[in-house]
Amino acid sequence: MGIVKSYPITKIVYGKKKEISDSIIVKGSTYKTKGEGYIVVKYSDICTIVLDETTTEHLTIKAMSEAIIKTNKLIDEEYEEIQLEKFASVELRFIIDNWYVMSSDGIKNS
Repeated sequence: MGIVKSYPITKIVYGKKKEISDSIIVKGSTYKTKGEGYIVVKYSDICTIVLDETTTEHLTIKAMSEAIIKTNKLIDEEYEEIQLEKFASVELRFIIDNWYVMSSDGIKNS
């Protein structure tokens, strides 16, 4: 799996200071979030992004190839996963115990 990362920044998640790359490009089949603010998925038939609420609270994903967004919590209090078609994007925020879609285009439910 290939990952291209931006320069690291310091971010506070759940009261803990973390050094993370705010923007990354994922070129593989699976990736688990580590606090990024922006992810671009490309160069794969389909990529699965696993949302980790212990490291990530707010995230925008741009799919240049198809992507499945999964979590062990619910998305919009109903879905365990959502699928993004090529060129779609979605903004997600973790609030209390669920992920919420704050903005999207081209998203379909799985």
